[in-house]
Amino acid sequence: MSKLETIEAEVRSLPRKQARELQDWLADYLEDEADLNPEFVASVERGNADLRDGRARVRQS
Repeated sequence: MSKLETIEAEVRSLPRKQARELQDWLADYLEDEADLNPEFVASVERGNADLRDGRARVRQS
């Protein structure tokens, strides 16, 4: 059994409340990792350049 299969089996045995806590933790973990991803950083920099150069749409409510 692979490490992933072992983890999956353990997750299936968790009570729903703990599984949801794990889901929240995993989402935070992946989000933090995305913050450091060079592609994400480049996307933010492009967005900032668009705003600086007036290439942005303003959403009106």
